[in-house]
Amino acid sequence: MNRLADATSPYLLQHKDNPVHWWEWGPDAFEEARRRDVPVLLSVGYAACHWCHVMAHESFEDAATAAFMNDHFVNVKVDREERPDVDAVYMQATTAMTGQGGWPMTVVLNPDGEPFFAGTYFPDRPRHGQPAFTQVLQALADAWRDRRDEVSTVAADVRAHLAGTAGLTGEGDLGEEVLAGAVDTLSGDFDRRSAGFGAAPKFPPSMTLEFLLRHQARTGSVLAGEMVDATCHAMARGGMYDQVGGGFARYSVDRDWVVPHFEKMLYDNAQLLGLYARWWRQGGDPLGARVARETADFLLAELRTPEGGLASALDADSEGVEGRFYAWTPDQLVEVLGPDDGAWAAALLDVTPRGTFEHGTSTLQLRQDPDDPERWASVRSRLAQARAGRVRPARDDKVVAAWNGLAVVSLAEAGRLLDEPRYVDAAVETAELLLDVHLHDGRLRRVSRDGVAGRHAGVLEDYACVAHGFLALVSATGDGRWLRHAGVLLDAALDRFPAGDGGFHDTAEDAETLVARPRDPSDNASPSGQSALVHALLGYAALTGSGRHREAAEGALRTVRALAERVPRFAGWSLAAAEAALAGPLEVAVVGRADDPLRDELEAAARRAVSPGAVVVVGPPASAAGEGAGGADAVPLLEHRDLLDGHAAAYVCRGMVCDRPVGTVEELRELLAR
Repeated sequence: MNRLADATSPYLLQHKDNPVHWWEWGPDAFEEARRRDVPVLLSVGYAACHWCHVMAHESFEDAATAAFMNDHFVNVKVDREERPDVDAVYMQATTAMTGQGGWPMTVVLNPDGEPFFAGTYFPDRPRHGQPAFTQVLQALADAWRDRRDEVSTVAADVRAHLAGTAGLTGEGDLGEEVLAGAVDTLSGDFDRRSAGFGAAPKFPPSMTLEFLLRHQARTGSVLAGEMVDATCHAMARGGMYDQVGGGFARYSVDRDWVVPHFEKMLYDNAQLLGLYARWWRQGGDPLGARVARETADFLLAELRTPEGGLASALDADSEGVEGRFYAWTPDQLVEVLGPDDGAWAAALLDVTPRGTFEHGTSTLQLRQDPDDPERWASVRSRLAQARAGRVRPARDDKVVAAWNGLAVVSLAEAGRLLDEPRYVDAAVETAELLLDVHLHDGRLRRVSRDGVAGRHAGVLEDYACVAHGFLALVSATGDGRWLRHAGVLLDAALDRFPAGDGGFHDTAEDAETLVARPRDPSDNASPSGQSALVHALLGYAALTGSGRHREAAEGALRTVRALAERVPRFAGWSLAAAEAALAGPLEVAVVGRADDPLRDELEAAARRAVSPGAVVVVGPPASAAGEGAGGADAVPLLEHRDLLDGHAAAYVCRGMVCDRPVGTVEELRELLAR
């Protein structure tokens, strides 16, 4: 029977009515495979995955295919977003065996969990030299029955490979030479015609751009700044950005950022929101502020859950067709806008009779700002209203701890930078959900749904990103309780995830034992657990002066020097952290009475500081009765800071060593510019 009806994952629930006798991942499935003496067929995907839907419709909903699977395999479904540890181990095996990875991922294992076959999407019939899924299944069943020795040899070899690639060793500091060399290497990968890095498909390189932005701020590098400017413009002007509703699709299928893969992921939008806000802060380009606001508004309008969290993703498909919700024809524009505005919008948004997407439809691009902003605002509003009447893409409404942590950071920072308190309020509400639902006795749960925590343990990225989110709220709100909660998570990470050489495993020491213990410091679409942890450790050290946390961050950075030198595109977040470590990071404490306008002016100037990883915290003076004078939730960076001549003051520090306090915006700006 199919055992997915009680799953919490929306992806698994999509398959609960398949004729395949699916199991959830767990020891019972493997025990059943031993009892029947059959292999385990592991299928990994996620709810917003277009090709996962295609394979499900073609194969898993087909009665004959399902019958063969049920007779010859124990079939296990895994949501990669719910079990990133399982996904990481078997994706490593898949790339080792086939040279590529992706989802849906199909891996066949022996009852000990050792893989002996792997692939991604298999069609329902032979196509472009690729065998049909049923042919693959038949060949695997035959091999298991007739050539068990060969199967065992392959499984043992793959297991040895997984074990052999798990360890890393430290290779030196990420100092000035490594950071400058990474910029040069990235320049060689940079697409000077269309921006971004490499060829199609192009994913938003959020973490790499953050590194380049910080490097420009610290060194004045023109080259780094040019790559950031060009890529931020290209992504926001093209079809990957939703010109009507805000927010970014997962990636562009073409070199020129015209046609996206339409699924919208929380992790992408959370990172890009923060990136565009900081890009605006650094260079003043109004496009950055606009995109940051629109992306934040998209998160709150489209992904907010009733409990205050943020859902994982929006599907690429609606009515079974990829992109139908987002694409337009010239006639549809005229129907909604009328002849004049329809023609004007078609020219402005590159909607052509031939189409830039499929079936004569076009994605919407805004390659230049309109010459009539009021007209564009009216057109955009009417298009949004008309689009709201279309069948909406499905939403994966599970709340993933790590991705919500990323969103808390960006909403809190953007809220303060853009003077939008509702973004900060939303960040606090999301953090409260993480605290109340996901955190139990100092341990995080990976996901929740409908306000109920799932059973799966958090991995390193959950601890790191949630801790970083809590630290961002210390800065945004001045509430020291978030510092205490961040400390609990970071202590758990330092105690339960270390690898013994300065780096960190992705799973805790007491986590479920898999065929290999996953450890990958490289960034992909979201930060690796280790690189995210380094950012949180540096931020915590800046607020508290903790040498233990600073040393742990520096030790972890040393383990990725080779990665940063060879493939900096996959070490962007570690490189960004190294920029912060090299710059201090800068610490700014602003104290004053809440009704003192000078405190607000000093805070605004401090938050405009572009020094990499700068930490800003605002609070009452130490002399205020009952405030700022210590206690369990005191923020050490604020302690013993008092007014200057009876008025608000700013303290600029590095490593808790501070310059003299200043009481004017001009003096503060001079200190920040040093």
